[in-house]
Amino acid sequence: MAYVWAKTIVNMRFLSVFFLFLLCLPIGGGQKKKENLLSEKVDQMMEWSSRRSVIRMNGDKFRRYVKAPPRNYSVIVMFTALQPQRQCSVCRQANEEYQVLANSWRYSSAFSNKLFFTVVDYDEGADVFQQLNMNSAPTFMHFPAKGKPKRADSFDLQRIGFASEQLAKWIADRTDVQIRVFRPPNYSGTIALALLVSLVGGLLYLRRNNLEFIYNKTGWAMAALCVVFAMTSGQMWNHIRGPPYAHKNPQNGQVSYIHGSSQAQFVAESHIILLLNAAITMGMVLLNEAATSKGDVGKRRIICLVGLGLVVFFFSFLLSIFRSKYHGYPYSFLIK
Repeated sequence: MAYVWAKTIVNMRFLSVFFLFLLCLPIGGGQKKKENLLSEKVDQMMEWSSRRSVIRMNGDKFRRYVKAPPRNYSVIVMFTALQPQRQCSVCRQANEEYQVLANSWRYSSAFSNKLFFTVVDYDEGADVFQQLNMNSAPTFMHFPAKGKPKRADSFDLQRIGFASEQLAKWIADRTDVQIRVFRPPNYSGTIALALLVSLVGGLLYLRRNNLEFIYNKTGWAMAALCVVFAMTSGQMWNHIRGPPYAHKNPQNGQVSYIHGSSQAQFVAESHIILLLNAAITMGMVLLNEAATSKGDVGKRRIICLVGLGLVVFFFSFLLSIFRSKYHGYPYSFLIK
C-alpha cells in the first residue's frame, strides 16, 4: 500500500514539473520572438538612417516602426506636406531646419540607435494624419520609447518657431539627448557685408573732395528710422525664433498673415507692422512740416490734412491688430 502511494506521489510530481515546463516554454519562446522583432526593427531603422538622416515613412512603416511595440528607441516625426501642389512654403522652410538638425545628429560622435528622425508626408500617409486627428502641417511630435506621447511631446511650433536650435532644445527636454547643431557654411552675409563696405568706400572715394553729405541730418535720420522700424516690428524676434512667413489652413485654404496669439507672430505680420509704423511716422512728419513751414497757407492746410489722415487711419489699423492679438482689450478707434 505504501509502495502504491509513493509511486502515485512521484507520478504527480513528474506531471507537475512537466506541466510547469510546458507553461514556461511559450513564455520563453514569446520573449525570444519579441527580442528578435525588436532587434530586426532597430537594424532596419539603422540601415535607413545610414542612407539618409531623415527616414521617409508611409502609413504602414509608421504603424510598424513608430507606433507598434516592441520599441526601445525614441522617434521624432515631422508631419508635413511637401508636394508642390500643396503650396506649403512653411513646410519647405521647416523641412530645411529639420534636415539641418537630423544631419547634426547623424554625423555627431554621440549618434546611437536611441533616437531617429522621420517624416510623414500627407500625400504618402494621409491615413496617419486621419489616425492622429491632425489637420495642419508642419507638425513635430516625439514618440517615446515607452508609453504613449504626452501633451509635451507635441512641439509648439506657433509659439517657438521651427529653428533647429529650438527643436534641439525641445528634444533634449523630452529624450535627454543633447544635439549640437552644425549648420553648413553660409557666406551670403559675409559677401553682402563686403559689398556694402566696398560700396561705401567707393562712394567716399568718389566724393573725397566734398564730404559734406556725411553731415546731412536728413540722411542720418532716415537711416535711424529704418533701424527703429526694423526693431519695433519684431525682426529680431523673427531672427531668433524663425517663425513661418504666414499660415495656410489646409481645410479651407485661407492664409493668415496675423497670428492670433500675443505670444507669437508671423514674418508677414512684422512687415505689416513695419509699414504701419512708417505710415504713422510719415503722417507725423507732415504735421510737423505743416506747422513749422512758412509757405502758402492753403498748401500747409492740405499737408496738415494728409498727415492727420495718415496718423488717424493707420494708427486705427495698428490698434485693431493689437486688439485682435490681445483678446479682451477693450479699446478701438475707427477700425475694430
